[in-house]
Amino acid sequence: MARFELKMPKLGESITDATITKWLKQVGDKIELDDPILELATDKVDSEIPSPVEGVLKEQLFKEGDTVEVETVIAIIELEGEDGDEESEDASPVKEEVTEQEDSKSDQPEAAEEKSIPAGRKGESDRFYSPLVRSIAQKERISAEELDNIPGTGKNGRLTKDDLLSYLKTGSEKPATETQKEEAKPVQETVSTDQQAAKASKPAPQKIAVGEGDQVVEMDRMRKLIADHMVHSLDTSAHITIIREVDMTRVVKWREKNKAVLQKREGEKLTFTPIFIDAIAKALRDYPQVNVSVDGHHIIKRKNINVGMAAALPSGNLIVPVIKNADHKSLLGIAKEVNDLSHRARENKLKPDEIQGSTFTLTNFGTFGALMGTPIINQPEVAILGVGKIEKKPVVVETPEGDHIAIRHRMILSLSCDHRVIDGALGGMFLQKIADNLEQFDVNQNI
Repeated sequence: MARFELKMPKLGESITDATITKWLKQVGDKIELDDPILELATDKVDSEIPSPVEGVLKEQLFKEGDTVEVETVIAIIELEGEDGDEESEDASPVKEEVTEQEDSKSDQPEAAEEKSIPAGRKGESDRFYSPLVRSIAQKERISAEELDNIPGTGKNGRLTKDDLLSYLKTGSEKPATETQKEEAKPVQETVSTDQQAAKASKPAPQKIAVGEGDQVVEMDRMRKLIADHMVHSLDTSAHITIIREVDMTRVVKWREKNKAVLQKREGEKLTFTPIFIDAIAKALRDYPQVNVSVDGHHIIKRKNINVGMAAALPSGNLIVPVIKNADHKSLLGIAKEVNDLSHRARENKLKPDEIQGSTFTLTNFGTFGALMGTPIINQPEVAILGVGKIEKKPVVVETPEGDHIAIRHRMILSLSCDHRVIDGALGGMFLQKIADNLEQFDVNQNI
């Protein structure tokens, strides 16, 4: 029988590993072409991995909960009716190489202490660590041996982020050796006095009392990621929010005129979202200073304009599919892509590449009846636009014949900016440009 090596697939340009959350096929199960074999989770999205071949699952090389590097063999599938002596030998060098590397690590304890546990590789206690845990351990200069000795409260004794942070708090009270003090000097010298003072003044998390009858429910994986991402954003960016009301009358009338046409001709819904994205993309082209990211004291000017759109999921969580190169697409093209991404987001069928790489994000508070909000920046971007509910209002309209009161469709825009690189003037001009693009919308254009 021939043997096929199933490898951890590449899930995106910036994704180097993924966690196996569930094996959908067990050893001995027959597998058809495109049958989902396992579920994977990254820090972006969960995915099912289909089988590229037919056969029988012979081996699972990793367990549920293990984090594995891309291109690593994760399972062996036996192909029926084929001679596979050559293929069956391919899997053995991989195992031998890993064994040799692990043996060499055990022979060199000093070198092992200075390296963090690689993704998908075992430490001395056969433990696996998430990318976030490994990153914190590397930043705090925790050796592999020390990491293996920290008790874990996660599934099957896995070490969670909270476990590690709790250990760092209690461990920081222990006296450091002279070697540890010497190693810590370069790190400490890179931290400014202001940063040290801010860190010292940050209060410890408050202990929350649980009353009788209260129910304690653990956050699901996606909600944990959202929570950590939002707190990280507030800790990273100096948020300011600029607010402006915009007249949406021209847009509303044009949409009412064309939505039935588009539905009949293309089978596509026409929502306000593609119109917002088109207005944002054109404004970013005029104000490229907003289409940037901040890396320390360096500004990264993004070449492409990729607009993310925050979408609510049936679970109550949030995901941000991305319209890539939005400034190069027609309104019809954006509308089709928005509908496709929104539909697949609700069915949890988005690909990892489709929810990363955004340079600016749109969030629609108005979908749920809210007039406005103060959105949190989606790192590593430097601005996010919130749009509220469109309402009819009596407003004063200026005309050559004089002022008069008219009923207009109005909406509130709220732009949250990173004050490190966007001051009030730039933020105000950028928001004004978005408003102009909406208020001066071409009602004669076809879709």
